Amino acid sequence: MKASQLLLGIVCASLFLTNCVAQTLKKSKAPEKAADKAPEKTVPTKPAAADLATVDDQKITEDDLAPLVAGQLRPLREQEYQVKKRALDSLISQKVVEAEAKKKGLTTERLYEQEVDSKVTEPTDVELNAVYAVQREQLNRPFEEVKAQLIQTLKTAKIQQARKEYAAHLREQARVAVLLSPPRVQVGFDPARVRGNPKAKVMIVEFSDFQCPFCGQVQGTLKSVLAKHQDTVALAFRDMPVTQIHPMAMGAAEASRCAGEQGKFWELHDLMFAEQSTLDKNGLLAKAQKVGLDTKQFETCITAEKYKDQIQQDSQEAVRAGVSGTPGFFINGVFISGAQPEATFEKLIQEQLVARP
Repeated sequence: MKASQLLLGIVCASLFLTNCVAQTLKKSKAPEKAADKAPEKTVPTKPAAADLATVDDQKITEDDLAPLVAGQLRPLREQEYQVKKRALDSLISQKVVEAEAKKKGLTTERLYEQEVDSKVTEPTDVELNAVYAVQREQLNRPFEEVKAQLIQTLKTAKIQQARKEYAAHLREQARVAVLLSPPRVQVGFDPARVRGNPKAKVMIVEFSDFQCPFCGQVQGTLKSVLAKHQDTVALAFRDMPVTQIHPMAMGAAEASRCAGEQGKFWELHDLMFAEQSTLDKNGLLAKAQKVGLDTKQFETCITAEKYKDQIQQDSQEAVRAGVSGTPGFFINGVFISGAQPEATFEKLIQEQLVARP
């Protein structure tokens, strides 16, 4: 398939043309020139959701179905996005290299040969021996017999990498705007459990389990991210206690909500993640005292399990959104699974900060 055809396919699959412009002129007694009167503007309307079924004349639409299937479809849409993204990245690289070649009056291949291939050094003996050490068993031949083959293989690999880096450099210098967006699942959050500016441009919704070691591990990363983006990024916490393997998680979730009644949600949240081994009732009471809670009111609250239904609702929404393990994050609706490094969060946050509002 030609590159232009592939590009057309990607653009057509990614964009939907839904805007409609209507222009009307009001009648008047005296005739007016069209140029003298500005056209009236109409606000584009969202297309009506498609009807999927009817039950006793009651319609079931695409919008009704969406929240029930979003979690199951998210991995499929993510796969589709990654396929498109790889193809789009390849095409962008091709286009910027072609533009540079045209500017210099060269073919693309000649440009690569002149600017990249000619500058790639020959493999050193150290490099060759390192490659041979890794492939010794597969090659099953003495080094001297395969040295020429290794030289050719290694140099080809170095050229390919250098060409890739050269294209990336040209892309950085070019005016490239990527309009392809990752799939999103919109999830709500509780304003009472938001750390940072609740109106921040970027909202991280975390589904978490207080006894989960990976959830505890990522807390430092989240605090670092929030510290770097104090006014533009916020964190919303939601419960997803995995009680099958974390028997103290439900009690800890209850405790966090009870602490919230006294305005100490985040204080107890931080302490429970810092001391995950003591989340039994006695441990929770000790932590409550440490953060300055009224322990009698706190104990009455957790014993009554008054927030059990709300906690389960959080978990159910997490499952519907496609979260299969903790921690799970939605950054403006884009999913991240697990205790990822800070660079992963930062990359997606930067993308959201520069995105159109």
